[in-house]
Amino acid sequence: MAVKTADARLEERWRDILSVHARTMCEIDRALHPHGLGASDFEVLDLLVSESGEQGDQCRVQNLVGRVHLSQSALSRLIARLERDGLVERSVCAEDRRGVWVALTRKGRALHKDVLPLQRAVLARMLEERQE
Repeated sequence: MAVKTADARLEERWRDILSVHARTMCEIDRALHPHGLGASDFEVLDLLVSESGEQGDQCRVQNLVGRVHLSQSALSRLIARLERDGLVERSVCAEDRRGVWVALTRKGRALHKDVLPLQRAVLARMLEERQE
C-alpha cells in the first residue's frame, strides 16, 4: 500500500474543494435558472443586498471586484445584463468619474428575496453532504 506524501494529500484536498465548488455552482445554476438567474448573477445580487442596507443604497462596482469570482470585465458584463433585466441601476460616481455605482432596484430586491431560500437550500445540501 502506497503512503501518500504531504504534497499528494494537499493536492487531493485542493481538487476536492474545486470539485465541490463546481458541483455546487452547477446546482445553484439549475435551481435559479427558472427565475432567469445563474449562480454568479445571484452572488452579485446577494452582495448588493449585504452591501446596501436600504432600497436605493449604492455600492461601488470596484467593491464587488474580488468578492465575486469573475474578472472585472466579466463582472461589468454581468452588471450590464442585470441592468437590462431591470434588477440593478448603474450611475457614474460624481467624485471620481472612473467609478461606477450600482444599486438594486425594487425588482432586484424582490427577486433576491424570492430565490434566496433556493440558493441557501442548495448550499446546505451540498455542503452538508460534503461533511458526511
